[in-house]
Amino acid sequence: MEKDISTEEKIKKAARKVFQEKGYGQARTRDIADEAGINLALLNYYFRSKEKLFDIIMEESMQQMFGLIVGVVNDESIELSRKIDLIVNRYVDSLLENPNLPLFVLSEIQANPKKLMERVGISENLIKNNYFYKQMSDQMNKKDLKGIDPLQIFINIVSMTVFPIVGKPLLISIHSPMTEDDYANFINDRRKLVPQWIRMMLKIDK
Repeated sequence: MEKDISTEEKIKKAARKVFQEKGYGQARTRDIADEAGINLALLNYYFRSKEKLFDIIMEESMQQMFGLIVGVVNDESIELSRKIDLIVNRYVDSLLENPNLPLFVLSEIQANPKKLMERVGISENLIKNNYFYKQMSDQMNKKDLKGIDPLQIFINIVSMTVFPIVGKPLLISIHSPMTEDDYANFINDRRKLVPQWIRMMLKIDK
């Protein structure tokens, strides 16, 4: 029997949804088969075990999570201010489509982060060794911002961008009434505000 790529992708899509909602421990292959609309035997034909399928989904999820900005942060032709805009907007666009991604990745790699990072080819020094980190360091030295690790700025960018999307249910419940349109406007405002705040922290003249 020849494997059908469309069926394989359908299974992976279903597995991604189930794993992100339930985690590895609570997810069952039966749940994934039901989500994909196939029988369990067909799922087992394509992916021999839950563990094998999970490994594939986790690797792809980590590549998506970290790969969003790898090309941007290492591009020496993009000036710092523009790079901040691109990083924020790439995270917003991607996570609006898949808001469960960050929590899924972070919760599952806590047990053995080094092994998973190595498996997907992500360096332990991903942040410190990229050109964006150097650009921030140069800017901070230029503006005499001593005693602040550029890592603090990078984490600010990520957290200020990611949390309002991951925490959407909480945000809507504690800021009632907030409609879907209100939330969309809120996120679009942050696309502009977060880069402005980061530029202010770095004292970028713009």
